[in-house]
Amino acid sequence: MTILSDIRTRIRKDLHDTDSLAYRWTDAQLDRHIERALNEFSVAIPQEKLTSLATTNGSREVSVASLTGLIAIEAIEYPVGDYPPTYITHSRWVDTVLLHVDTLPSGGNVKFSYLAKHVLDGSGSTIPAQFEDLVATGAAGYAALELSSFATERININPDVVAAYAANGRAWLAAFTHLLRTNARANRVRGNRLYVPA
Repeated sequence: MTILSDIRTRIRKDLHDTDSLAYRWTDAQLDRHIERALNEFSVAIPQEKLTSLATTNGSREVSVASLTGLIAIEAIEYPVGDYPPTYITHSRWVDTVLLHVDTLPSGGNVKFSYLAKHVLDGSGSTIPAQFEDLVATGAAGYAALELSSFATERININPDVVAAYAANGRAWLAAFTHLLRTNARANRVRGNRLYVPA
């Protein structure tokens, strides 16, 4: 399973920063760039998740504070178990969802289909394998631009290094942005069928 250090290693190879005795970027710096790329990736290609939460007897409000990394709620099924499923309208304010139902819930469950931010840490990753290099490319682009900015107006043995890092950073970020746009969830064709709720 891929973990954060694996992605960091890929980035160091892309940046030719593999001498552990003289790293140009610290792990913390690369982790910050990975987090930035991961956030952008998550907005374009989020995790698709399902979960059930309990309602409160006599209340149409359900807390979604427990949904870690919540980006958006796609659908809410209530009551759970009907076939075909009964999807209801709702509104969300911060961590509270208001169910638009005529009858007050009586403590049953509500099923949420939602989009969430991807996770990449020392334990594992939720990034689909085919997109791991995409996140690494974005992070490498941010790292290269950061170094070019830092090296500007400093004494450099090779003055072309600043321009080279800036050019590489821009090229990587252009590729990252293009591939995000190409693969974005919003651009996918998804089949759906309309039906009268049960």
